[in-house]
Amino acid sequence: MKYYVSVFPDSKIDAIAHWPMDRTQPTPAKKGDVLAIDFTLGGKPYKALNGGVDFPFTEAISLVWVCDDQAEIDKYWNRLVKDGGQEVVCGWLKDKYGMCWQIAPKLMYDLLIDKDTAKAARAMSAMMQMVKIDIATIEKAAKG
Repeated sequence: MKYYVSVFPDSKIDAIAHWPMDRTQPTPAKKGDVLAIDFTLGGKPYKALNGGVDFPFTEAISLVWVCDDQAEIDKYWNRLVKDGGQEVVCGWLKDKYGMCWQIAPKLMYDLLIDKDTAKAARAMSAMMQMVKIDIATIEKAAKG
C-alpha cells in the first residue's frame, strides 16, 4: 500500500490490522503479519485483505483510475508499468505486484454513454485496438 499511496494524489494508509496469532491453514500467517489495510486512493476509501501466497492478484478484479487528459494517462501508466509492470490491452496493465489497473480517460466514459451509438461504437472499436489509451485517436475515431 505504501507504493500505491505514493503513486496517486490524495492517498494514504488509514489503518493496518495484524494477525493476532500464528496460523497455518488455509494460508500460513505469523503473529504480526499484515491481515488487512484500510487505505484511501484519490480520496476514495478501500479495504484490502492479505490472502497470502495462496491467493494472488488475478485479472478477476482491477482498479480503475480515470484521467482527464493524455498527460495524466501517460503519468500513471508509466509509473505503474515501471520496474516490472506489464502492459496488457485496452488501457489495462498489471503493476509490479501483479495488481490489474485500468488507466482510462473520462472522455471514454462520456463517449460510451453518448446518444449517438455509432459514435460510441467507433470510439470503442478504436480503444479495443490499443494498449495504452491514446485520447487523440479515440476522439478522431468518434468523429468518424
